[in-house]
Amino acid sequence: MSRRVSVFPSPQELGPALAQLVAQRAAGSGGRFSLGLSGGSLVALLARDLPAALPGPGGGDGAEPWLVAFCDERLVPPEHPESTSGAYEAQLLPRLPGPKPRVLTVTPGLSPHDAAADYAAKLREAFRGASMPVFDLLILGVGPDGHTCSLFPDHPLLKEEEKIVAAITDSPKPPPERITLTLPVLNAARTVVFVATGGGKAAVLKRILEGAEQNPLPAARVQPHTGQLHWFLDEAAAAELSIPLEKHSVL
Repeated sequence: MSRRVSVFPSPQELGPALAQLVAQRAAGSGGRFSLGLSGGSLVALLARDLPAALPGPGGGDGAEPWLVAFCDERLVPPEHPESTSGAYEAQLLPRLPGPKPRVLTVTPGLSPHDAAADYAAKLREAFRGASMPVFDLLILGVGPDGHTCSLFPDHPLLKEEEKIVAAITDSPKPPPERITLTLPVLNAARTVVFVATGGGKAAVLKRILEGAEQNPLPAARVQPHTGQLHWFLDEAAAAELSIPLEKHSVL
C-alpha cells in the first residue's frame, strides 16, 4: 500500500482535484469503472466539481456505464433527507456525462439484516466471479470520532471478516439503522481516497495519520492490501499534522 496526503487551501480547491482523480481512475479502468460513494458533505462537493471534469465515463463514446455503489446507507426512504443514494440521485448522478451509470441502491422496506444481505447479493452479482468485490475507487469520509462508512469506534463490526455488507442497528450517530461495507471490502479496493475538511477534524486526523494506537480508529484500519490510499485535506483539517504533506496552492 502507498499513502499520499494532499493538502489544499480550502474545499474550493480540493473539490476539482478530487474530481480529477475520479476522472483519471475512470479513464484508466480499462473497462467498467466501479465507484463507491459516501454521503454527507461529499455529495455537494462531487455534484459541484465532478461533471465538469468528465469527458464521459471511461473516456468518451462507446464507454461502458459506470457501476456506482454506496459505501454505507441509512435505512430511510430514498426521498428522505438522510438518504445517501437519494441525495446522489437528486444532485449528481443525472448530471454525469456519457452512458447512464448502473446504480446499486438499497431495497427499501427491509429489516437491517435483510437489507445488508440483499445489498451483498447485488454486489456479488455486479462483481460476478470475484470472491471479494474489488472497487476501482472508494471515496470515504471520516467523522470527528474517527468513524468511516458506518464503522464506529469500538463497534463489533470492526472485527467482521466474513460479510461484505453488514447491518448496524445501534449507530451512535442517527439514524440508528444502517448498512455498511465492511473492512475487507474497503481494503480490497484498488484506490481509496479519504476526504476531510474543517478544523473539527484536525485532532482525529493526527491520531489516524500519526498515531500507532493498539486499538486503531475505524478510519485508521483502512489500509488497502495492494491498492493506493489518498487523503485529501484542507489546511484547517491538516493543521495539527507533522508528517510530510503534499501542499497544493491556488492555481
